[in-house]
Amino acid sequence: MNDSPHIGHAYTEVAADVLARSERLLGKDVFFLTGTDEHGQKIAAASSSLNLSPKELADRTAARFQKLWEKLNISYDRFLRTTEASHEKLVREVFDKIHQKGDLYLGTYKGSYCISCESYVPSSQLKENLCPDCGRKASFLEEPAYFFRLSKYQEFLLSYIRENPDFIGPKFREKEVTNFIRGGLTDLSITRAGCQWGILIKENFSIYVWFDALLNYLSGINYLSDAKLFERYWPPDVQFIGKDIIRFHDVIWPAILFSLSLPLPGRIFAHGWWVIGGEKISKSKGTVVSPEEIISEFGADSLRYFLLREVPFGLDGEYSSPVFLKRYNSDLANDLGNLLHRSLSLLETSFEGKIPSSCGSSDEKLKEKSLSLPGIIKSIEALKYNEALIKIWEIVGAANKYLDEKSPWRLSQKEAGPVLYNVGETLRLVALFLKPFLPETSKKIAQRLGIAGEFEEQNFREVKWGLLPPGRRIKKGEPIFPRKK
Repeated sequence: MNDSPHIGHAYTEVAADVLARSERLLGKDVFFLTGTDEHGQKIAAASSSLNLSPKELADRTAARFQKLWEKLNISYDRFLRTTEASHEKLVREVFDKIHQKGDLYLGTYKGSYCISCESYVPSSQLKENLCPDCGRKASFLEEPAYFFRLSKYQEFLLSYIRENPDFIGPKFREKEVTNFIRGGLTDLSITRAGCQWGILIKENFSIYVWFDALLNYLSGINYLSDAKLFERYWPPDVQFIGKDIIRFHDVIWPAILFSLSLPLPGRIFAHGWWVIGGEKISKSKGTVVSPEEIISEFGADSLRYFLLREVPFGLDGEYSSPVFLKRYNSDLANDLGNLLHRSLSLLETSFEGKIPSSCGSSDEKLKEKSLSLPGIIKSIEALKYNEALIKIWEIVGAANKYLDEKSPWRLSQKEAGPVLYNVGETLRLVALFLKPFLPETSKKIAQRLGIAGEFEEQNFREVKWGLLPPGRRIKKGEPIFPRKK
């Protein structure tokens, strides 16, 4: 929250949005929570350098995030800011509950602290007084603090991870987490005495920003204030995080929940970083990639597609403008965009711009391939997004090949009609299964096919062949993905 959103932020949101949209299309009751973590010394320092108050900076930056999520068509149910009064109230109540349970005690913290990461750094991890995560200089602290008895939950965490093999995702992260826990957990300072930009509690302490931030998942669905809503949606099936905050979410967060006697999330999935030249994208190194600039030139769906198609979700991805452009031109402009545009052109010239009758004839091979699309639902739920997109594009490729082989421009109108109907129906099904990934593109395809109204109601629960109505007038328009140089 100390600066503008970058593609790493967009990555998390798009991934969560695809899952939320897909589950809604299956008829499930979905609550998609996102928001901004606005407290801490880093925000205070950034606001001071801009001659703003921390709240002014938070207001300005939160608005930037919300505007970007609107451009990216992020379908969240609630955007929670940790400066909201309801969240601050919840944090104080949770602090009191854990204190009353005996899991908090007053002591003295003495050690190093990284302001950039808002993280306490054990001396064993320091190298030349530099933070092991961000490489910046750590500060020495000695101050009174309330400590959470994290060490008390070491064996519980190891046992829980062992008994719930899907809890940590991707699976290869599990060893990293368990090795960290086996190295010995120390009690966690959850207050700061010197930072005034935070949630203040008794004795003029402020809550440590990461304790505060983690509790947004509870305040976001009104824990302790709306039992009906909370019971309806807790625990979350999936939480999405970046790999740099695994320790907070896979160690501290489940310990807090267990202390509160609350069920743990079904899965906490850590995605990788977008890197340039093998290094994490960084403002200080001049390698920040602006989502707004990409959206302005290529459209939101192009960015959504690239982020989820280029690399398996969970691994790091190398970003470069040439790689993005190649993916855009190859997959979106040439494959999908060209299939739609040339099909509509043929309908316009040979069938007066109307969907022809299938004459009861469908190409069984293309039909079978198209009706295999519901299989991608398992890939989406397994968070194998690039696998799902590859399968969709196999159908796009099959339709392009079918159109080339049948060459309806060389056939009589009677023979060409079923061919173009089959391609149009394949495009309808492709558009249906692109709804979670490329919501704008999906709508555009339906509009071009003349089925915008009924397409809105089509979902993943009942997928049939032959719903494209003959006689419907198409809208050719310009290519939905014009080639770029």
